[in-house]
Amino acid sequence: MVVSCTLLVVSLGAGTAACGSGGHPLAGKPYDAADQISFNTPMDEGVKADPGKPLEVTAEDDGRITDVTAVDATGRYVAGELSADGGRWHSTSPLAANARYTVRVSTEDEDGAPGRKTLAFDTGRPLTKKRLDVTFGPEAGRYGVGQPVTAELSTPVKDGAARSVVERALKVDSLPAAEGAWHWVDDKKLHYRPKEYWPANATIRVRSNLEGIKIGDRLWGGKAKPIELTTGDKIVAVTDAAAHQMTVYKNDKVIRKIPVTTGMPGYDTRNGVKVVLAKEGTVRMTSASIGAADFYDLTVHNSVRVTNSGEYVHAAPWSTGSQGYANVSHGCTGMSDGNAQWFYDTINEGDIVQVVNSGGDTMAPFGNGFGDWNLDWAKWREGSALAGGTKQGPDTTARARLAPESA
Repeated sequence: MVVSCTLLVVSLGAGTAACGSGGHPLAGKPYDAADQISFNTPMDEGVKADPGKPLEVTAEDDGRITDVTAVDATGRYVAGELSADGGRWHSTSPLAANARYTVRVSTEDEDGAPGRKTLAFDTGRPLTKKRLDVTFGPEAGRYGVGQPVTAELSTPVKDGAARSVVERALKVDSLPAAEGAWHWVDDKKLHYRPKEYWPANATIRVRSNLEGIKIGDRLWGGKAKPIELTTGDKIVAVTDAAAHQMTVYKNDKVIRKIPVTTGMPGYDTRNGVKVVLAKEGTVRMTSASIGAADFYDLTVHNSVRVTNSGEYVHAAPWSTGSQGYANVSHGCTGMSDGNAQWFYDTINEGDIVQVVNSGGDTMAPFGNGFGDWNLDWAKWREGSALAGGTKQGPDTTARARLAPESA
């Protein structure tokens, strides 16, 4: 049963002054500070605290609090704030339900002598079974430096305060370290990316601390399976549609220049940064799939997908005469068989394909693959509930026009 309690004074032993060599108050061991502090949470064995209420520690008249740490059995620390006068500490992050916490309080008396007290308490179960589970993506494995991390929520979260609770509990750590932030794509989906691309050969660990945490009215955090990603070399392929050339960089050094053809007028290839979605190999492309007036039905090899709607980088042996000179495709980037084989062998999921100087629109950040890098860092942070975003998160209803594309 969850018990709601008013402020209770904890009397767990008499406080005794610490005296050491020469009687100096700081020379002895810390005394038992039980008589100097009180809690709003029951510390009695068998009595469970309400996990929906913050933890508060208050100093009595003859002392002040100098430090408080609260941690549950799984190692999750509770964030908190201590008043300037040391009179009160309160938690600023929610407690977990059905958890056991250890609280360590440090104090000082009026003479400056240090006191200590360690206590434990249990929280009750949530009053509702409605929970929010999180599924992280992509699957664990090796990716390029442009790969965003995704979090799919099992139920929508609209309220700004609830979004803050969720976002604060979704942890992304990389080695080497990289500054990054979550961005709310919609009420059930978040993307995480660093300010710049991930470091090459990095390890990225993603986990959730939401389980048992109250998110909002009748909604509690559920389970999430952590994932670990690694990155390889930094591979960036930049296609200049006006110059009809792709330049491929590895760790910022040019490793190949490839003559290409991109979308003809009316089927212009999108500008912007695109993250490789998949290496699909042999793909059948037809005019019917994009509503093209001119008929074609082609089997295309060494196909690398960069948008959900069907933009690829692939072999186009039928247009080798135009590659390096003219744009004649229906939106894809075409190259010779030999160059396409090399590109297919070099590029990987999560690597970057960027198009510049095309007549097409810029790829939308969301809704057609990973266009996340087409938002600058300031705009990206506006989509975070913790880093300056609006209470209801960003407006994600607008989508760039999806021009038809294929071979």
